[in-house]
Amino acid sequence: MSRRSRRLRRPQIALIALAAALALGYAINAVRGEHHTGLQSGTVALSSLPAQASDTVHLIEAGGPFPYPQDGVVFNNAERRLPDEPRGYYREYTVPTPGSADRGARRIITGKNGEYYYTPDHYETFRRVDVTR
Repeated sequence: MSRRSRRLRRPQIALIALAAALALGYAINAVRGEHHTGLQSGTVALSSLPAQASDTVHLIEAGGPFPYPQDGVVFNNAERRLPDEPRGYYREYTVPTPGSADRGARRIITGKNGEYYYTPDHYETFRRVDVTR
């Protein structure tokens, strides 16, 4: 093999090695379940969210009654933006949006272990909520 052809193959080999390393990294993250792209870091205080979020949390804690029939249904976490849990682990509740003709985009999601999450944008992003603050 000539010196020139070896020089031409080095970038190709490096590119293949880089692609393999990236694929391996994605595979490891998928197995670990570390792909919660919608869950933002940190916890937000309930008092810093819109007042309607606090009203919704109080209804959840009281067991209702809820303003929408969909409130309390299973949230499937289909996009896997929250930590992976078995089906039925999460429940969703509407956070009313003033002036909206429908349910709007805001939701509170609860977990069986007492977690609360808030999404202002219909499940695109989530923040864990500290309901004691």
